[in-house]
Amino acid sequence: MILDILTENTVEAGVDAADWEEAVRAAGELLFRNGYAERRYIDSMVDVVKTIGPYIVLIKGVALAHARPEQGARAVGLTLITLKTPVNFGSEDNDPVSLVFALSALDHSSHLELITEMGLLLDDGEAVKKLADCSEKKELITVIRDSITKKEVFNHVDP
Repeated sequence: MILDILTENTVEAGVDAADWEEAVRAAGELLFRNGYAERRYIDSMVDVVKTIGPYIVLIKGVALAHARPEQGARAVGLTLITLKTPVNFGSEDNDPVSLVFALSALDHSSHLELITEMGLLLDDGEAVKKLADCSEKKELITVIRDSITKKEVFNHVDP
């Protein structure tokens, strides 16, 4: 599923962002441009961080921006941007952030397969480092594909 959603239309490499808010807005703009969310969803993602704090910084260097489905989600979607210069979100343990994913979901369960695959990707420390170093969209897609394919082959068991 992640390989169907993260495409050259939904990823961007080397994005300039002055701060975490610009980074979240850039990732959210990709959701909007690809029809996964309404424009107001981007503001909601920013508001979540302003209200609740930097809990969206999942691991060192990686954030997952999102908002509630009713705040403008149109479809299950995921985008990824890499930042030219990492930015701080206010996460003492995991700043600065180089990779910003943005997620839209229609309910509390339709995106679980996508989140599971994203977890496999983020569990691959080598892939996360490679993603942060990518300077082109095609590189991002290749690293994601290679990581997910490696995990699928590793976890495949013949009956």
